Amino acid sequence: MTHVLDPGALSDDARALSAPTPPYDDVTRSDSAFRAFLHGLPGVDQVGAEARVATLGTRSIKTTSKAWAIDTAISMVDLTTLEGADTPGKVRSLAAKAKQPDPTDPTTPRVAAVCVYGDLAGVARDALEGTGVHVAAVATAFPSGRASRAVKIADVRDAVANGADEIDMVIDRGAFLTGRYLDVYEEIVAVKEACGDAHLKVILETGELVTLDNVRRASWIAMLAGGDFIKTSTGKVSPAATLPVSLVMLQAVRDFRAATGRQVGFKPAGGIRTTKDAIRHLVLINETVGPDWLHPDRFRFGASGLLNDLLLQRQKLRTGHYSGPDHVTVD
Repeated sequence: MTHVLDPGALSDDARALSAPTPPYDDVTRSDSAFRAFLHGLPGVDQVGAEARVATLGTRSIKTTSKAWAIDTAISMVDLTTLEGADTPGKVRSLAAKAKQPDPTDPTTPRVAAVCVYGDLAGVARDALEGTGVHVAAVATAFPSGRASRAVKIADVRDAVANGADEIDMVIDRGAFLTGRYLDVYEEIVAVKEACGDAHLKVILETGELVTLDNVRRASWIAMLAGGDFIKTSTGKVSPAATLPVSLVMLQAVRDFRAATGRQVGFKPAGGIRTTKDAIRHLVLINETVGPDWLHPDRFRFGASGLLNDLLLQRQKLRTGHYSGPDHVTVD
């Protein structure tokens, strides 16, 4: 049995964008045309967004639905280690956890991916071979994005050559904030080409974008440039994946599909640590974009500590008591 809520209705903004389909190839013909298009997108009602997520955050679900939500959330986790002290041993340990999150219960789902720095993608690939768990690598001078385009492209190609089948890139926030939208777009296009067959997640670093209107504009740039996912944050900047930001980005992917027919995934990252946080996001997804996005191919959690809390809550549902943090591995 699948436990979902009725999907939210398509917004008036989406209907306006989808009939007729806008000439998107034309809007990137010049800086001025692109700026006019992006600043012509409907503005975000920040108060309304905050009220909406506050309302959805009060939703309660039954025990059977909670069990489904926990397993679904586990299957959507990009289990992540992005520290300067990362070692091949740590990556192999993380891969073992990704394959078998709870050794005491083989029915526990595997996670979606292991996310590492590009130089360690080969270690993760070898450890995960044949499991169906993806290897994601951060690239393009993560987390700052402060490098030449040639260096960023080389970074992507190196990560793919090492075995990454997903690339998490960061946009040039300096270019975005100074209004050089076409530069941001063209860089994403170039990175997408360098990915080859690897899927591309585009990190906006929303904590540095200042306004929700900017979050919407950056989301559209990433999607128009060919990103397979849009992602909130690197996890290195606060605030990161707030619910109002997630709402605006989900509205963007919904409206983009209505306008173009192409479905783009969404990945919140940074600050999502508890099962309650995860379930709030699942409710937000279902109510904003509908159940089509409740799948690892369309939604991921970028997290390191979240998985442990999901496992502890899953054990509590199964056994009737809370085991405590010593019953899960320390990442």
